[in-house]
Amino acid sequence: MVVNKPTINIYTREPDEDLLREICAGIEEEGVLYEIHPGKGDLDDLAYEAAKESMLGSGIGISGQRVAMQMARLPKGKNVFELNAPRFWQCRNIGSNSARAVKKMPFKPVHGQEGNM
Repeated sequence: MVVNKPTINIYTREPDEDLLREICAGIEEEGVLYEIHPGKGDLDDLAYEAAKESMLGSGIGISGQRVAMQMARLPKGKNVFELNAPRFWQCRNIGSNSARAVKKMPFKPVHGQEGNM
């Protein structure tokens, strides 16, 4: 029997390991569990499937240096956040925001300058 855990899923395709590490750190800071799985398809496929398969309804897709956060109730391609070649602080905030969505807390900024946070 396969038992799903209440985790945020991160589906990846050839991810930038440094960006992935920051995303995971952001989720951990919020006290939520996550799982990383290899995935197939484009960024929208990865994010959509990650959210759909998550018991918590929150997922992240990473393809190379592209990152997207998705929620299970949203249609495919309507990502909550999507960034190309994000900075480390943005990745950490995307991870935090994925957890904060589950906890129904306000999001941290992911756009703009780091100093304007």
